[in-house]
Amino acid sequence: MLSDEKKHVFPRLNDDQRKARRDAIIDAAEAIFAEKPFNKVNMRDIARLAGISPALIYRYFPNQQHLFIEAFLRGASDLIPALDNCIDTVQEDLIEKVAGIFIAYLTEHEQYFKMMTHFMLEGSINEDLQERLNTIERSVLDRFDRLFVKMGAKQDVRRLSHAFFAALNGILITYRRHPGRTVDEVCEHMRLVARIIARLFENEVRSGAVEK
Repeated sequence: MLSDEKKHVFPRLNDDQRKARRDAIIDAAEAIFAEKPFNKVNMRDIARLAGISPALIYRYFPNQQHLFIEAFLRGASDLIPALDNCIDTVQEDLIEKVAGIFIAYLTEHEQYFKMMTHFMLEGSINEDLQERLNTIERSVLDRFDRLFVKMGAKQDVRRLSHAFFAALNGILITYRRHPGRTVDEVCEHMRLVARIIARLFENEVRSGAVEK
């Protein structure tokens, strides 16, 4: 039998305490990942910032990949209601406004963009985790579908959404670290490029020229 000392190495927590600790681990992971590339982050860094032992992290997350996917899903899910609100309420320059929200969110929360691009390029994510990532991507694409339907698109809506998603990510990848420009200048430049992209998509929808 375990000694009394060993029994209390991991004290029993209620559900609220477990959630609070789990959230603290995810918060620490986000903060570390915002400062370091994915391959430079380790569980010890995260544990130190969260104020717990590295071993304790593994009681909540089986490995670093699971932890970062949880962090990404938690943060990226906040983008969805912002897109919904814009699509439901804005009447003018809608594509441009949606593009602006997407660019601004992933610029202000750069750690989520870094996670997203890492996972998109990572070839060894297991099937269950990949499906969870696909779920959040589909959620964004579903909002873009609603955007284009509201703008009058009648065919190939999903293809439009894929192209729009790729174009916006391309802006972020290309310009978020633009040499010789301040943060404000970079943000303004991305906003202007996004406006051009939005107008191209608006013209495409209005012309009905999308082909199968």
